[in-house]
Amino acid sequence: MQIPLQISFRDISHSDAVEEKIRKKVKKLETYTDRITSCRVVVEAPHRQHTKGKLFHIRVYITMPGEEIVVARDPDDHAHEDVYIAIRDAFEAVRRQLKKTMRKKREKHTKFKKYFMLENGDTPTL
Repeated sequence: MQIPLQISFRDISHSDAVEEKIRKKVKKLETYTDRITSCRVVVEAPHRQHTKGKLFHIRVYITMPGEEIVVARDPDDHAHEDVYIAIRDAFEAVRRQLKKTMRKKREKHTKFKKYFMLENGDTPTL
């Protein structure tokens, strides 16, 4: 990553354990691609709700050349009363988006390569 990871806490006190968990999750994302140039994570616990307790919202912004992936996990269930479960769910969504983006880039590159080979009279290999 060219720009260091940015982690922000809103309406919640800073936690070294939560920050370390996020750093591990981002490190794992970097195993999927080395094209990630920046990552910003926002952990927030907006207004308290009387019926649901404190639900955590996690937002992850990932920038790659020509791409930006934004995942905002706004909780609907009581599972997100635990910040670690909210982080897990958010990064699972980011992982899926990242894999989808990388798959589309590979497919686009493969189609271009096949087209280029056909234009030059080469036979594409499968």
